[in-house]
Amino acid sequence: MFPISDTLKTRRPAYITKTLALINVFVFLYELELGTLLEPFLFQYGLIPIRYTRLFDFQDSIFSLIFPFFTSLFLHGGWLHLISNMWVLWIFGDNVEDRLGHKTFLLYYLAFGVAAGVAHIAANPHSSLPTIGASGAIAGVMGMYLVLFPYARVRTLVIIFVFIDFWEVPAFLFFSFWFLMQFFNGALSLSGGDAFGGIAWWAHIGGFITGMIIAIFHRKKTRRRHDFIYEIPKHY
Repeated sequence: MFPISDTLKTRRPAYITKTLALINVFVFLYELELGTLLEPFLFQYGLIPIRYTRLFDFQDSIFSLIFPFFTSLFLHGGWLHLISNMWVLWIFGDNVEDRLGHKTFLLYYLAFGVAAGVAHIAANPHSSLPTIGASGAIAGVMGMYLVLFPYARVRTLVIIFVFIDFWEVPAFLFFSFWFLMQFFNGALSLSGGDAFGGIAWWAHIGGFITGMIIAIFHRKKTRRRHDFIYEIPKHY
């Protein structure tokens, strides 16, 4: 299933979602101009698990270890990689940003990316390949969307062999199916290593779960604040 759109309307422009998408596009266009310099560029700014699990072998500075958790979120390996990620961010990001506010959404987005990177390192401690892409952070946005808008409708392209159709399914059903696919492929990747598809499945899982957890706490905090405001006696 591939998402086409959702049915939720927003109250305000999604400035951060649009800005993140534009930055990703501009960075990718810069990548295309690098030519033979692209590979060292990706190794410098991508997230390489073995650099964190064998710290004494590489002796990297604190800055060079922290920086890739963020820079890797804006790098992509091809047009399909870029477009698919930005498309999903565009569909679900605006609603989450609308609920959270611009600054909070940006902070959470970056936090999701870090959590996704940590999950990927934990699942692939010996990998020497640079991991790039915004999908881990976007998975966190999807996890928040699931908790905040479980009954929203997602228009979905469904392809089953030669059967092609468009379905409108509840968000909880769409994301449940998506998560099961990530978990299934992630489990298989633990035995396949770097050769299994080249996709950071556990980054998706880590980002998604982190998004769900933060959304649950955010929703509880918001409800407590509203209850407190409601209970304050009015003085005239």
